[in-house]
Amino acid sequence: MRDLTPNKQDLDPIEIASRDEIAALQLSRLKWSLKHAYDNVAHYRKSFDAAGVHPDDLKQLSDLKKFPFTSKQDLRENYPFGMFAVPREKVVRVHASSGTTGKPTVVGYTRNDIEVWAECVARSMRASGTRPGDIVHISYGYGLFTGGLGAHYGAERLGCTVVPCSGGMTARQVTLIEDFRATTIMVTPSYMLSILDEYRAQGLDPRQSPLQVGIFGAEPWTNAMRAEIEDAFDMHAVDIYGLSEVMGPGVANECVETKDGLHIWEDHFYPEVIDPITGDPVDDGGQGELVFTSLSKEAFPVIRYRTRDLTRLLPGTARTMRRMEKITGRSDDMMILRGVNVFPTQIEEQILAVEGLAPHFQIELIREGRMDEMIVHVEAAVTHTADDARMSAGHRLRERVKDVVGVSVRVNVTEPEKVARSQGKAQRIVDNRPKG
Repeated sequence: MRDLTPNKQDLDPIEIASRDEIAALQLSRLKWSLKHAYDNVAHYRKSFDAAGVHPDDLKQLSDLKKFPFTSKQDLRENYPFGMFAVPREKVVRVHASSGTTGKPTVVGYTRNDIEVWAECVARSMRASGTRPGDIVHISYGYGLFTGGLGAHYGAERLGCTVVPCSGGMTARQVTLIEDFRATTIMVTPSYMLSILDEYRAQGLDPRQSPLQVGIFGAEPWTNAMRAEIEDAFDMHAVDIYGLSEVMGPGVANECVETKDGLHIWEDHFYPEVIDPITGDPVDDGGQGELVFTSLSKEAFPVIRYRTRDLTRLLPGTARTMRRMEKITGRSDDMMILRGVNVFPTQIEEQILAVEGLAPHFQIELIREGRMDEMIVHVEAAVTHTADDARMSAGHRLRERVKDVVGVSVRVNVTEPEKVARSQGKAQRIVDNRPKG
């Protein structure tokens, strides 16, 4: 892989400013954001008043813990435009969640919000090793999902040539990557595995592809998955983080020279980590639920928004701004099996450690009698499709999950192409337990 470390003179000065400079900017912007939300959003005015706090009570950054949290349910209860802090006529774009578990959450952007978003994504891409003039192949979905358009505007802002492919038609994706000679791809890691399968199905060597950088987000993925993709394509694989309620992709990103966690762009987003049960702040270095407060958003400010993503805050390395550890899972995706907390990423790590298994898997939860059971459906590698090879690989996976994760699971090793593929976010958990 090529050394794609960016030149220091190309960075935004704030990326390598002192912690004191960053904190001073955060305090100034945080005071503005709290007042903006309180003055213009009825929900925030009501929740602040109920908690007995006022924006003027923020004297230092640590005072933020006095203010109430915002949840996804709050956004749903104010559907569609109740959380907007500017007149609807000033909103130039809306995005929304799928709404599969209830009303969708709707977010809005002023023209300036779009500009800031593009700058944050461009900064993220530069940190990933992408340069002006590169050809960027975007396989995130376009539409109400923030991934496609967020990546698109950021790539254009950086000065790249954009191929807005969106998801699906995997054979065509490979053709366009090869014919247009894309050097960067932006896509979910699970769909990148489908693209890898297609390379091999077409008899192409993925290590000879033009791709040099993969920027992967929208779902948790492991360092074992990184190694799998980097080895297969001989390219850098870096993590990007974001969520529509906070902005979209580009809230944080790994730096290609270190790949040691995602630097949060703290000039626009103030992070906290809390105990997901008590809501109490956790010191940097401790694991908990990630919470964000926006510092510069005009249309849709968020105050202490609970992301449900689990991580740790760590000191900066390649940039002064703090890092967040790769997301280990979501508090609402955590499975409790016979008293043991289990996340899909833990299962993925063990699958990738077993020879003879492909990285395509899905977890099924069932209940037999009074006991919950977990079935891991995973594909055999194309070199291990014989019955005895599949049986052996399944046995090794069961043993690894038992030894490392601490739970007993069933394993169903299928033939290749039998586990449902994702063209966006992978559905890792299927809960078939009786309801109620």
